[in-house]
Amino acid sequence: MAKRKKVAVIGAGLGGISAALRLSQHKFDVTVFEQNSTPGGKANVICKNGFRFDTGPSLLTMPFVIQDLFEYINEDISKYFTVKKLDVLCKYFYPDGKIINAYSDLQKFKNEIDNKTSVKANSIDKYFAYSKNIYDLTAELFLMKSFSEPATFLNSSALKTLLNINKIDPFRTVHQANQSFFTDDKMIQLFDRYATYNGSNPFIAPATLNIIPYVEFILGGFIIEEGIYALPNSLYQIAENKGVKFNFNSKVEKIIFENSFVKGISTNGKFHNFDLVISNADVNNTYKYLLNEADSPGNIINEENLSTSAIVFYWGVKIKSDLEIHNILFSENYKKEFDEIFIEKNIPLDPTIYIYISSKFKKEDAPENCENWFVMINSPFRNFEDQENEINRIRERIINKINTFLQIDISGKIIFEGILTPDKLEKQTGSYKGSIYGISSNNKKAAFLRQQNKSRKYKGLYFTGGSAHPGGGIPLVLLSGKITSELILKYEND
Repeated sequence: MAKRKKVAVIGAGLGGISAALRLSQHKFDVTVFEQNSTPGGKANVICKNGFRFDTGPSLLTMPFVIQDLFEYINEDISKYFTVKKLDVLCKYFYPDGKIINAYSDLQKFKNEIDNKTSVKANSIDKYFAYSKNIYDLTAELFLMKSFSEPATFLNSSALKTLLNINKIDPFRTVHQANQSFFTDDKMIQLFDRYATYNGSNPFIAPATLNIIPYVEFILGGFIIEEGIYALPNSLYQIAENKGVKFNFNSKVEKIIFENSFVKGISTNGKFHNFDLVISNADVNNTYKYLLNEADSPGNIINEENLSTSAIVFYWGVKIKSDLEIHNILFSENYKKEFDEIFIEKNIPLDPTIYIYISSKFKKEDAPENCENWFVMINSPFRNFEDQENEINRIRERIINKINTFLQIDISGKIIFEGILTPDKLEKQTGSYKGSIYGISSNNKKAAFLRQQNKSRKYKGLYFTGGSAHPGGGIPLVLLSGKITSELILKYEND
């Protein structure tokens, strides 16, 4: 009888747990090493002073990816949490006082646009037909399969995409494409925003990213009624029940190899023998620190290609607002905002503010007559030279903008505060320089520049997570775990 191969997974984020769960269905002995005390990675939780906050992801798309995972591991998703479709995807506030509700019901959204902008409903139909075309041509090839396998490209589906390359719109930017569909600046800004879903700049990133509005509006935007953290926490509990071992407070220091063959890992100064290693850690940090390849060309992401980071204030506020679950307070000059982030590497003077309030659907997330506000702005990836003063300045700027846009005064109503900065994000999750998604999509070749799931150099080393193929965000990270496990089953299941 063949000996079960031992697999070490570095990091208990969604990608790592997804891969571990899938491999647990087969003849693999899987152990997960996590530097923090809880699973989830960026998708974690804060519970303090009667408030509960999801720390990272706040919107769920492509729930069929989660359903596929639960079916694969023979579990009933309804026993763990409830996925519910949103009525309002997001409430958009503009500097001139206009408010646009992005209804998930497409007809209601078209009516909203027809009533509040110069855009007519047929322009929306044309835009989503265009967005759907990108999805149909790219989803299977770019999201569902490994880029390191020749079979991915040697088939009729890939050939169809190649022959229709112009239809996936890689030669215009997101902004240029949106300008071609809409003459109303508010609508252009609304759809430009979707480039930020993977930390990119709509004025540079290829219009292929206009696949994202189709995913959210047509395939649907969802919440988990128990909160986003119910997803990683449930997967962790299931994995433990299926025999996956978890070592928390165990930071992996090195991946040990001999003649390019993986031999194991070291953590807390101790060597652990493993046949295979899956790194769910940030790709840059994996190469620089775990493999000691700080100068390895082609493996370390060029810093100019890194995605945005974020500054997040977790505010418990003594207020009952008219906000939706998801809200955006736009900047006056979107182009200037992204120039400040990506070119000047500065925190924007007039940042777009995102506010997520889970207590709108889960009342127990905040005390009575209170709300839990997750308040986020995009920021460049960097450590602040004068962090305390800079955070205080941006905090004041955000409060003033919220007060102006919403015509309320929250200054004295913040009764709890937690703060996440790029350097804290790096320390807590290992995200290189606080970059949330690893590589951005500000390059036509970005999909091919991402770390592939199977190492070409080291036998037995695999990658998963937001900085590896196919990218960041809940569904893509789960798909990353799926692709990685499929490659292991193909090459290591002897």
